[in-house]
Amino acid sequence: KTNKEQHPAASYKKIFESVEELNEPIPAVITGVIPSWLGGSLLRMGPGLFEVGDEHFQHLFDGQALIHKFDLKNGQVTYYRKFIRTDAYVRAMTENRVVITEFGTAAYPDPCKNIFSRFFTYFRGIEVTDNCLVNVYPIGEDFYAVTETNYITKVDPDSLETLKKVDLCKYLSVNGVTAHPHTERDGTLYNIGNCFGKNMSLAYNIVKIPPVPKDKSDPIEKSQVLVQLPSSERLKPSYVHSFGMTDNYFVFVEQPVKINLLKFLSAWSFRGATYMDCFEPNASMGTWFHLASKEPAGYLSSHKFRTSAFNLFHHINAYEDEGFIVVDLCAWKGHEFVYNYLYLANVKEEWEEVKKAAARAPQPEVRRYVLPLDIHREDRGKNLVSLSYTTATAVLHSDGTIWLEPEVLFSGPRQAFEFPQINYSKCCGKKYSFAYGLGLNHFIPDRIVKLNVQTKETWVWQEEDSYPSEPLFVPSPGATEEDDGVLLSIVVKPGAQRPGSLLVLDARNLTELARAEVNTIIPITLHGTYKP
Repeated sequence: KTNKEQHPAASYKKIFESVEELNEPIPAVITGVIPSWLGGSLLRMGPGLFEVGDEHFQHLFDGQALIHKFDLKNGQVTYYRKFIRTDAYVRAMTENRVVITEFGTAAYPDPCKNIFSRFFTYFRGIEVTDNCLVNVYPIGEDFYAVTETNYITKVDPDSLETLKKVDLCKYLSVNGVTAHPHTERDGTLYNIGNCFGKNMSLAYNIVKIPPVPKDKSDPIEKSQVLVQLPSSERLKPSYVHSFGMTDNYFVFVEQPVKINLLKFLSAWSFRGATYMDCFEPNASMGTWFHLASKEPAGYLSSHKFRTSAFNLFHHINAYEDEGFIVVDLCAWKGHEFVYNYLYLANVKEEWEEVKKAAARAPQPEVRRYVLPLDIHREDRGKNLVSLSYTTATAVLHSDGTIWLEPEVLFSGPRQAFEFPQINYSKCCGKKYSFAYGLGLNHFIPDRIVKLNVQTKETWVWQEEDSYPSEPLFVPSPGATEEDDGVLLSIVVKPGAQRPGSLLVLDARNLTELARAEVNTIIPITLHGTYKP
C-alpha cells in the first residue's frame, strides 16, 4: 500500500471522544476468513469517558477506564465493552464531577463542603487514582486491569464485571508498578516500581509474583521484592514505564524524566496540582542503564552504563549473546517529556496543528543498545562490542563508566514505531527477528508495522482514515517459524457504516485475513491481552 501520510479530514479526533458502554455483546459482520484455530478473547483497555458533568479530562491518560472484548467462537465474533467500576469512576458518576485527581486533571475539593471538612481531607493525604486504563493481564488465574499506581482492579474476563480493587502496598514496598510486567513460562511474573522508602531513601524495586500455589491461594499474597536498584539522584526517581528481561538478567533504563518527590508530596496540598506537574526533565544526566541478575538476584553495581538523553516507554526485547546483552527499545530523543504532547487538546487539533506540535516534540527511533558483561580495566578507550551483526558500541572511560552508542533499527521523521509486540512465548529474552508495532504519524496511530530487527526490513498495513491499535501476535498452533501466526488489532474507521472492527492480519506479510466489523465507534485503546 502507498504510504498515505496525511489526515486533512482529522477524523482521528473521534477516537478521543466518549462512548457509552454496552448492555450486551453485539455481533460483528465478518469479511474474509478467520483462521479456524483462532478462538478466544482479545481484551483491551483504554480511556472511554473524557468528561464528567461540565468538567473535561485534560490528558489522554485521564479518560475513565473502559474494557473492550472481541470474542471469537466457531467463526462468530462479538464485541462488548464496560466501564470499570473504579472508585474514580463510581464517585465521579455519583457526584457528577471529577472527584479523584487523574494523571493530568486536578480534582477540586467538594464545593459543598465547608472549610473545616475540606481542611481535614488534606490530612488524610492524597487519594491516588485507581483509573486502570492502561493494560489488562493475567496474574495466576485472575485478570487485572491496571494503570501505574499501587491500585490494580480484578475483572471478570467473560462478563467484564469489576470484581475488586487491590492495593499492592499491602503486599509489597512499592509506590506503584508498571503496566508492563514480564512473565516466565511457569507463570512467574516480574515487574518494577518506584519505592519512596523510609527517610525518603529512593530505589527501584523489581518484584516477583510466583505462579499459582498448589493450594490455589492468591499468588499476589506471596509476592516479594526480588532486588533493589539505586536511584541516581536523591529525592528524584526517574519515571519507569517498562523494563527488559533476558534469561538471566533484568535491564532497567533510568531516563532523564524525573519525578520531583518534594513537588509530588506537596502538590497535593495546593489546589489544582496533578501527577503531570511533578515531572521534570534532567538536562545533564543523560540516560543510565542498570543490570540485575535474576538468580541469585542482585544488582550489578560495577556495570555503569551511560548514554545520551532519551525518553523510554516500551522495551521491545532483550537477550544475551556471547557475553553481551542486546537491548532493543523504542526511544524518543532528548530529555523533554513526551507526555507533554499527549494532552487531549493537542491530539484533537486540526491536522496542520497536530503536525506542528509533533515537529517540536522529541523524535522517535527504534534503537539497539549492546551492554558488555565482561569489563576489564585494560580495555579503556576501546569499543568492547565484538558481536559481528551490530554497529552498536560500548566504550570504557577512565572513570569506570561505559559509554553506549546505539544501532538505529528504524527511524522516520515524526513516524514512531511504538506499542511494540513480539512472539512473546517463543522469543522473550531470546535472540529474535521480528517486532510488530503501531505506527504513530505525528502521534496519530495510522498503520501497523512489522520490523525485521536483523535486516531492518519493514512491512506496513495501512488504510485511509483508519486508526489501528497495538497489534497483538498470536502464534499458529504447532508453529515452527517465529512469524507463523496472526496479528490482532482494533481498527477504527470513523466515517464507515461499521466504524469499529477487529482486524486479523497474517503476521508473515501483513496481508489481511479477515475483519469483524461492528456498528459502534471504539475509542483509542492502549494495551491488552489475547486470552486463548
